Amino acid sequence: MIKKPVFPLLVAILFLGSCAMLQSVVKSTFPYTATMVIPASAKVDEAQIAISTGNSFDQDFTKDGNNANKISEVRIISAKLESKDPSDYNIGNIASLRVYMGKSDGSEEVMVAIRKDIQPNAGNSIVLDIDNSHFLDVLVREPSVRIRMVYRLRKAAATDASLKVSLGIGSYPSN
Repeated sequence: MIKKPVFPLLVAILFLGSCAMLQSVVKSTFPYTATMVIPASAKVDEAQIAISTGNSFDQDFTKDGNNANKISEVRIISAKLESKDPSDYNIGNIASLRVYMGKSDGSEEVMVAIRKDIQPNAGNSIVLDIDNSHFLDVLVREPSVRIRMVYRLRKAAATDASLKVSLGIGSYPSN
């Protein structure tokens, strides 16, 4: 027979043991997003750059908050680009692109996604090829991250286009 004071202790031990796994799941649920603007004045067939701050619903990855020290081996697990304004902007107007993540000052930047072969009729949403060869533990613990997109246009647009980059991240519980 288990005495009552032991039961709350058992529940507390089970809860604390699962915190790292819970943090890993939570951190993997909410992607970093950034809005990239492609100006109508951007030149066709020349390397262009768009820069934005990456935001996440759960932005508290700092060591001081939200049990972030319980996760490790943070990597990109998915990447997507979609039209925001105009919502029907054809991403096929872009021939190729690379997406980088770095500290807010641009340092420690690493490539996280790429797409070399965007089809001319791609539509308003595409999945990017991820580069998960880098751990992003240091970057996601920064107060903010910078997302930089280097792209080459196939066709100019009549108006500025806002595109949303979504970067899904995954992590493992720390031991």
